[in-house]
Amino acid sequence: MNTQTSTWQILSQIDCNAKIEKKNGLTYLSWAWAWGIVKEKFPLANYEVIKFDGKPYLFDENLGYLIQTRVTIEGETIQMQLPVMDGANKAQKHIPYTYSTKYGGEKTVESATMFDINTAIMRCLTKNLAMFGLGHYIYAGEDLPQDYTNEKSEEKEKVTPNISKHTEPTNWLNVKDAKKEFTPEFLAVCEDIKNGLINSVSDVRKKYKVSKEVEKSINSALEKYLETAE
Repeated sequence: MNTQTSTWQILSQIDCNAKIEKKNGLTYLSWAWAWGIVKEKFPLANYEVIKFDGKPYLFDENLGYLIQTRVTIEGETIQMQLPVMDGANKAQKHIPYTYSTKYGGEKTVESATMFDINTAIMRCLTKNLAMFGLGHYIYAGEDLPQDYTNEKSEEKEKVTPNISKHTEPTNWLNVKDAKKEFTPEFLAVCEDIKNGLINSVSDVRKKYKVSKEVEKSINSALEKYLETAE
């Protein structure tokens, strides 16, 4: 272990935002970049994909596939696991299966392929590295590393007056206009849902007032886009 600065202190302060990708409302960090940074800081670091009967996954006919990795940095070893999942983050099995959504619909989860397993391995490695500090703030639901956030907060407190952080929206969201065509605002909401930026009606209510009828239209859009596999 580095006697001057710990592994966690070094890796947890790195800003990873330029190397992340958002998909279906979730944030993913580039595994290649993450591993490159770790090797740059700790050249002797290594990782292992744990094998089960010679295969890089644990398989259960009822539960699906599970990946496990093991990372060692500066003499410290941490193990991590991750299920093989589809684009909607549903566990994949050796055969397709269906499930009911919260909106009353039905979705199909396709069977896992070697591509899905390989993707899960690299995501598991990235998650494993977060246990050492790299990108940990992403999994914690934060926007920036803690030290960087604290510095910005202190600067903001010096120059920003005490203004309420939350204001109620004043505009109603309409689905269609007088010509019975979709409004630009509703189309923009649908686009945000499709891109994973909106995950519920509550997200829309942060910007617009929403009637019961409009809520039904939003839920229909969520049903169509939010749980679509990548």
